[in-house]
Amino acid sequence: EVQLQASGGGLVQAGGSLRLSCAASGFTFDDYVVGWFRQAPGMEREAVCCSTISNGVTYYADSAKGRFTISSDNGKNTVYLQMDSLKPEDTAVYYCAAVPAHYSYCLALTHHDYDYSGQGTLVTVSS
Repeated sequence: EVQLQASGGGLVQAGGSLRLSCAASGFTFDDYVVGWFRQAPGMEREAVCCSTISNGVTYYADSAKGRFTISSDNGKNTVYLQMDSLKPEDTAVYYCAAVPAHYSYCLALTHHDYDYSGQGTLVTVSS
């Protein structure tokens, strides 16, 4: 059974950091694009960043550039999202998703384009 599980969310003060994890079971990330999305209350789910795991090509939304970093640990079949300098507007439920790596510019994908997506993890940034 294919599963993705995001974890690591929590409450943090503005300026703080969190590291989210996305663990996969039932498949390996090697030949996939992994994307991180977030959805704030009343808002559409938006892409934060994505990475083609096999070659490390990564893209970030403007809101994440310079503050967020996506990385992977193939041995643990886990992808991470390091979030630094967090702002109250980063408050959202964060999701990870995966799709076979057939895309050259993964940031153009919406969450509907991904084959697998897990339950989200809530990030709350207080001011």
